[in-house]
Amino acid sequence: MTTAPTAPTAPVTTDTDWIAVARTVAARLAEDAAERDKANQPPFAEVRLLREAGLLTLLVPKERGGGGADWRTAYGVIREIAAGDGSIGQLIGYHYLLSWNVRFFGTDEKTAELERAAVEGQWVWGGAFNPRDPDVTLTPDGTGDGFLLSGRKSFATGARTADRIVAGAVRTDTGEPVVVLVDPVHAGVERPDDWDHFGQRLSASGSITFRDVPVAAADILGVLSEQEGALDPFATLVTPAIQAIFVHFYLGIAEGALTAARDYTRTVTRPWLLSGVESATQDPYVLATYGELAVSARAVRALADQAADAVQRGLERGHALTAGERGEIAVTVAVAKAASTRAALDITARVLEVTGARATASDLGFDRFWRNARTHTLHDPVAYKLREVGDHFLNGTHPPFTLYT
Repeated sequence: MTTAPTAPTAPVTTDTDWIAVARTVAARLAEDAAERDKANQPPFAEVRLLREAGLLTLLVPKERGGGGADWRTAYGVIREIAAGDGSIGQLIGYHYLLSWNVRFFGTDEKTAELERAAVEGQWVWGGAFNPRDPDVTLTPDGTGDGFLLSGRKSFATGARTADRIVAGAVRTDTGEPVVVLVDPVHAGVERPDDWDHFGQRLSASGSITFRDVPVAAADILGVLSEQEGALDPFATLVTPAIQAIFVHFYLGIAEGALTAARDYTRTVTRPWLLSGVESATQDPYVLATYGELAVSARAVRALADQAADAVQRGLERGHALTAGERGEIAVTVAVAKAASTRAALDITARVLEVTGARATASDLGFDRFWRNARTHTLHDPVAYKLREVGDHFLNGTHPPFTLYT
């Protein structure tokens, strides 16, 4: 965005149509998505757009100054934003999940404190968890009431633009894995612009390094252990919740590709010389292909809604949630994840079949939809999601809690 973006500020009321707000923002993002994708700049202007629209505090209760929406609404917002720009769909999705880490791992008192502060400061939340990297360490600083955070994560979505960062670390004194809150203004937090991949280019997903960053004991939100039974089932919903975020922004990317292709076919695409029709919109093969892709998108939308409903029900159960109920939620989300991955990759590639050769012009940027879908769907192998679903179907098992399942 070469100029400061603007969007209508959404009043926080009981009847705010957050999906309509998200569609307005998505339409603005779509206007120059191809241009911004090429520029590959940190998405500060895009974050400002989300902030001005009131979307950053969507999940904070109204009594604390937020939007008071539930996760079903948040998933819908993520999908709409991703249709306009897949990178920003990822960014806001991670923001929502990371802002909820205090609810998953922290106390009620800490949650109230941080949510009020987040509303006041209109915080963007970033994360540094990537369990495939070496652990970040949290070492006592010798004062008895503080720690020093050190280490590097190669992927840290949202960190470059974040006002607060939630990081996973291991305490060197106890060996305990914990979740900590970090203010990135500290000089020991390094957030270089080193995210240069062919897709999701504006998701601010580069590396982050912590060099003896002070962390107060009060900013250790809680324990994050993958050992069986170590966490309340409610806390382990953190993984199905973010996997469902993936489902919705994959679907959003696919729906954005379909919409852009439809508009192009209606206005630019020419009928094939052997079609016998005067308009590409009457070509029987074009119609059949759009029909196939629309069926795929609608089917995934139904599964995505099921996943959103399942996560919301689990969250509403709170600490009464059982391990078995959590397992069923994880399987429901895994089904949607597998379907959305396949559909997004197929739809974003095949829309070019119904737009024509001229649609491959680089200034149109039709390739960004596939590049975005392909890049993030590599986050964790979909084959393992299929294995989880198959194991549940055949043997009645539930996937164990990890940061991927």
